Amino acid sequence: MIITELLKRIPVLEIHGDDTHEISELVFDSRKVTENSLYVAVRGTVADGHSYIASSVEKGAKAVVCEDFPETLNENVTYIKVKDSSKALGHLASNFYGNPSQTLKLIGVTGTNGKTSVSTLLFDVFKNLGYDSALLSTVEIRIGEKIIPATHTTPDVITINKILAQAVEEGCEFAFMEVSSHGIAQNRIEGLHFKVAGFTNLTHDHLDYHKTFDEYLKTKKRFFDELEDTAIAITNVDDKNGMVMLQNTKAKKKSYAMKTMADYHGKSLEIDFNGMLLNFNGKEFWTTLTGKFNIYNLLLVFGIASELGFEPDEILQAISKLNRVSGRFETFRSDGGIFFIVDYAHTPDALENILDSINDIRTKNERLITVFGCGGDRDHSKRPEMGNIATKKSTLAIITSDNPRTEDPAQIIKEIEAGVEPQNFSKYTSIPDRKEAIKMAIKFAEPKDIVLVAGKGHENYQDINGVKHHFDDKETINELWKLMSK
Repeated sequence: MIITELLKRIPVLEIHGDDTHEISELVFDSRKVTENSLYVAVRGTVADGHSYIASSVEKGAKAVVCEDFPETLNENVTYIKVKDSSKALGHLASNFYGNPSQTLKLIGVTGTNGKTSVSTLLFDVFKNLGYDSALLSTVEIRIGEKIIPATHTTPDVITINKILAQAVEEGCEFAFMEVSSHGIAQNRIEGLHFKVAGFTNLTHDHLDYHKTFDEYLKTKKRFFDELEDTAIAITNVDDKNGMVMLQNTKAKKKSYAMKTMADYHGKSLEIDFNGMLLNFNGKEFWTTLTGKFNIYNLLLVFGIASELGFEPDEILQAISKLNRVSGRFETFRSDGGIFFIVDYAHTPDALENILDSINDIRTKNERLITVFGCGGDRDHSKRPEMGNIATKKSTLAIITSDNPRTEDPAQIIKEIEAGVEPQNFSKYTSIPDRKEAIKMAIKFAEPKDIVLVAGKGHENYQDINGVKHHFDDKETINELWKLMSK
């Protein structure tokens, strides 16, 4: 694509050189520069891309987009000055790949908890409705039946456009995307055209990155603030920050709720470990998904599909065929009668939701044993909070390692223990080795007891000092159960 085509709708401050050069590739990582590529110098949190302009030109970059021209300009290279190269990158990527988000109906889901579940459930519902779609989530990236491993919550904007362009090529009509606060803050969704934006909830998370809750809220809100007037924004009005998200949006505003009046209203009629009988907007249906938080997830799915023009009956029929999302309230019963639940809950709110859901269902004749930890190199303030929640709402809590990363697991556990109230001291124990902690839970459990292993869900590794060691909670439970039941 020639430079002038690439620069469409991008406010350019100054150009030095020939803007009719043909560009073969778009890159913002100087290590990936190839002959005739366009290098975008982005100011990152760790490094400034402007420091690598000269080396990118040496490697064959034909054009450079930057906020400041380098002192020495190569006469064979085109230099393009913009106000914000990080934002320009999104529009360049969209133009380079033929603006695929305008061809597809792109749906973005944001919030603290439920993003992955809602995006994946939407993908599966639309498959049940007979449509091939694309999915961009933490767990996986899919184009129809094709699966691409996921590496970030929100991939970089070049990768997003590349995937969306492939989806268009494969004949997809819809794309469902998990939109993280990091992705919004780092302009990874810049230049994308969203047809629908959904909000799940906002609770304590990522304060290691955003520093304050207010900053975290503003980042999420920015997603809705920047929607076009042709978009639809649908929010959870049971969440105290639900309406805040829509305050300044130009998009059409819609709502969903269980406790208050909303465009899409849901209630639970029956609930157990096998599933739920629900009522959405006066229509009853059964789902094998369970837990109150899943009612909200399904309600958002129902609202989004309705806003995309589908009939309530066909949506609910497609929802009733859904399977559970990997590592999200995944349940299985051992042949010894112990009920195991594996869930990704790794924030105070998510842990409280899952424990409340289990306690709503259980008859209280069974004991609830919770195995959990907190990730290292992440927000410290949520650790004592999670210690308090787990010990308050479980018969026994076993505090262990999650992904300690570069931190000492014993120190993380100490911070979790600090939140345990004196009356719950006898209700917990600490075992730093996650496998041993799960083993202890199985040893302690009796037939009909419930064992919740929380925090890692779908993950199949444990991150210790920068090395990912294979570790899968479901696999570990099955392996230990077989050994211990011999």
